[in-house]
Amino acid sequence: MTSMSSSARPLLNRRLAEFGTTIFAEMSALAVRTGAINLGQGFPDTDGPEEIREAAVRALRDGRGNQYPPGPGVPELRAAVAGHQQRRYGLSYDPDTEVLVTAGATEAIAAALLALLEPGDEVVALEPYYDSYAACIAMAGGTRVPVTLRPHGDDGEDGQRSFRLDLDELRDAVTDRTRLLLLNTPHNPTGTVLSRRELTAIAELAVERDLLVVTDEVYEHLVFDTAEHLPLASFPGMRERTVTIGSAGKTFSFTGWKVGWVTAAPALLTAVRSAKQYLTYVASGPFQYAVAEALALPESYFAAYREDMRAKRDLLAAGLAEAGFGVYRPAGTYFVTTDIRPLGGSDGFAFCRSLPERAGVVAVPNAVFYDHREAGAPFVRFAFCKRASVLEEAVRRLKAAAG
Repeated sequence: MTSMSSSARPLLNRRLAEFGTTIFAEMSALAVRTGAINLGQGFPDTDGPEEIREAAVRALRDGRGNQYPPGPGVPELRAAVAGHQQRRYGLSYDPDTEVLVTAGATEAIAAALLALLEPGDEVVALEPYYDSYAACIAMAGGTRVPVTLRPHGDDGEDGQRSFRLDLDELRDAVTDRTRLLLLNTPHNPTGTVLSRRELTAIAELAVERDLLVVTDEVYEHLVFDTAEHLPLASFPGMRERTVTIGSAGKTFSFTGWKVGWVTAAPALLTAVRSAKQYLTYVASGPFQYAVAEALALPESYFAAYREDMRAKRDLLAAGLAEAGFGVYRPAGTYFVTTDIRPLGGSDGFAFCRSLPERAGVVAVPNAVFYDHREAGAPFVRFAFCKRASVLEEAVRRLKAAAG
């Protein structure tokens, strides 16, 4: 076999050169190696509703979805997604022309960006952001323009630390090359939920500058206290320019099923579907039927799920504060961002790589979600989508390590 010369072109596409192994893979491997409690990766440690799991088993046994399902998704799920958007938000979508089922929200993001961007297009995204955003923008040949959510101390309306969007900074980030705004609310990793005032301003900016918007709303059912999830597509002038992304994984605790969806006006949906069909083509056949039933669960399920996660948030947030962290109590999602500077640290990477040995707990450094690494350096994210007993043990370990 002939060896490659040192001057040979690198094997990896240069657009992806900056992306190596994900931080989640690294930290999960560290958890396995050390036996630490993994609060780094955002997946539950218990399954969702038994009746929904049984619905998947029933679909398998009945032969529904065992072969290729329809490219846009099974009709039952597309109808269920449309019904969900109508019931909860008053948004009317045609299941046949305005709903697309994807292999999780991650594929939906990839398909949307690959479909809608051309090389040189700028994408304004809220920083810190889910790591696949940057990779998908790069694969599409776009240029990402981060607008940083800034931390604020105990001066919020509810007396809590929070991360906030500077609307002037957002407006200034838009140029003649801007094609698209990429938003995530409720926001991972900060737990920020964009307010009606903020969304109104974003909508007005998008209309004024004729921008497309992709909104990642996978945590739509995980909003707490006085926060409210408001789909951007429901704001004036936005339905025809917004690609809305949802997912079953975060709402029903079946993250391995990889069932997501897109809702958008026909022209936008057709564009996204054109890219999606050459990614997975189709996926998750039997699970699509089960998720269709899940979306029809009564409101009591969603309320109980939200309350359970709120209690877990409070348990972990209080424990982290007692262990000495600066805690940003999230208004949504199932992540808590913390500041390690009160503990004497400022390098989240070093802190997270040493934490499993020191405390038997795994977390994720927020800096990996930033282009401006220094802005995220002192922040560390913990997931609370775990059993209460696991969170209690993690808190005990962290407090013991803090002395």
